[in-house]
Amino acid sequence: MLLALTACGSTKAAPTAAASRAPDTVEPLVGDPAPRLPATTASADGREVTVTSVERIIPLNGSLSELVFSLGLGPKVVARDVSTTFRQAAALPVITQAHDVSAEGVLSLHPTVVLADRSTGPAEAIAQIRAAGVPLLVLDDAKRLADVGPRIDTVAAALGVPDAGRQLRERTEQRIDQAEAAVPAAGRHPRVAFLYLRGSASVYLLGGPASGAGSLIEAVGGEDAGTAAGLTGDFTPLTSEALVKAAPDAILVMSKGLDSVGGVDGLLKLPGVAQTPAGLDRRIVSVEDGRLLSYGPRTPQVLREIAAQLYPADAT
Repeated sequence: MLLALTACGSTKAAPTAAASRAPDTVEPLVGDPAPRLPATTASADGREVTVTSVERIIPLNGSLSELVFSLGLGPKVVARDVSTTFRQAAALPVITQAHDVSAEGVLSLHPTVVLADRSTGPAEAIAQIRAAGVPLLVLDDAKRLADVGPRIDTVAAALGVPDAGRQLRERTEQRIDQAEAAVPAAGRHPRVAFLYLRGSASVYLLGGPASGAGSLIEAVGGEDAGTAAGLTGDFTPLTSEALVKAAPDAILVMSKGLDSVGGVDGLLKLPGVAQTPAGLDRRIVSVEDGRLLSYGPRTPQVLREIAAQLYPADAT
């Protein structure tokens, strides 16, 4: 991670320093799961999807790839999208163009099952894959810690490994509980603003209650600044007025987004950032893009990283 930061509530500026980046890997369950097929699962778009083979799996985003690999079925994955960045998937071909799925790319790899979210698109590509007769399961988007367990259950059931799913859910929820329990007790809840940054495209957004980051912020003892400021929906364009009203004590960003604006110094030049308590104290929390909002088996690690940067004086 990019910075080690001072604890919220301090008035001293934090020095800019590189922090150790956690290995970008997933931890599969021990053993090789034996899928029990066929398996029929309700898709989030109202369909019933029956999977008869998991020999060639294509998850269409990084969160779903993380789940499949964690269940021990990584060797059966034949492609990845651009948000799948962990080490075990690095050699797989990429079947997205920017963040849009290429139906031709997917079908050329002859998948036996495809996994997607409601946000996966374009819709025409999803329809084309289904029209080719490929079982395609759509899951609800995960935006809260409470979504992690049901998401694991659904993917495991669809792939015919419900026992592995129960084991992974238990392991993940136990680790989430441990990460929350390890958060230092604070005198007050630091207000944390989630900013989505893409400097190359001049995209600067402030997260609201549906951004997906609020549940993580709350789990580490913080208060989502966008929600507290009265924002609605997922994101709103970043303006001086919006950010000053949110008055964050700390700012949460994705690491590549932070890099795209020139690091902390560049971030402080964006509208309103330098005038916030977070900007004055340089309290910037950075987590790798592919893990921050994945809501899966690596979420406990995300919580530990956020807490360690919010409360560095208490970190071990």
